[in-house]
Amino acid sequence: MNADTAAVPPAAPADSAPTAATPDALTPDAPTPDAPSPGSPSIPRIRAEVLIVLGLSLGQSAVYAIMRLIARYMAKPAIGQQTTTLNPSKSTINYLDLTYQILGIAFALVPVALALYLLSSHGQSWKKQLGLTGSARRWGKDVALGVALAAMIGLPGLALYAVGRAIGQSVRIDTSGLPDLWWSAVILLASAAVAGLLEEVIVVGYLVTRLQQMKWSLPAVVFASALLRGTYHLYQGWPMALGNAVMGAVFAAFYIRTGRLGPLIFTHLLLDTVAFVGPEVVPASWIDAINGS
Repeated sequence: MNADTAAVPPAAPADSAPTAATPDALTPDAPTPDAPSPGSPSIPRIRAEVLIVLGLSLGQSAVYAIMRLIARYMAKPAIGQQTTTLNPSKSTINYLDLTYQILGIAFALVPVALALYLLSSHGQSWKKQLGLTGSARRWGKDVALGVALAAMIGLPGLALYAVGRAIGQSVRIDTSGLPDLWWSAVILLASAAVAGLLEEVIVVGYLVTRLQQMKWSLPAVVFASALLRGTYHLYQGWPMALGNAVMGAVFAAFYIRTGRLGPLIFTHLLLDTVAFVGPEVVPASWIDAINGS
């Protein structure tokens, strides 16, 4: 579930039918049904804003992932015999490696901060827009939903990875290339948290909100969010990209229905925590069996 770290240092609008105008709607101060409310950015400005945010984050990852997939199919050995590392070491000097890891994590949060800043413009609250509010009981329900979603998505996702490896269309994914040092587990957990924040805030919370403000239909919004998520996972092979696109559709539909982003962040955090830390604690024979080696 993690965007390719090499791509981002650490990823058809349908206008609603116009309604008959009333006399009040023809006055300069009254917005038309399809126009943003007074003080809100115009649709062309929102569109430009979305392109900038994606170009600085996971949209960039998607473009590089497409190029990497093409390169994988053109390279030898075959894609099924290739490997990608999600959390690679950055230096042979341990303290420099740790510094690079911390910097990568910090800078990966900048697009998140940008998206939240933009959502909070014009006096709006990004917390309310993303459903990141409520009592402790409400947050407890979000955590429980996150655990349930992780269980429903994690096992099929693992099976899909095994199938992709078996048919030779998914690369072998090594979730950690870090040295065996005291700080490695901390970095892996922090990377899982950052991945959850980055992907869910940008691909679901921010993008879905902005596309709805641009009057996209709900199916188009869900498709766009899912397509973006699948595309920036193409570097892992098309089976994993397809699986992530399906997950993206589920996440976008869940968010539209509930208005709560918290459960999706928790789900992503759990999935990546298991993916990053699991291989370090389970028997190596299990990993070999999943990878078909």
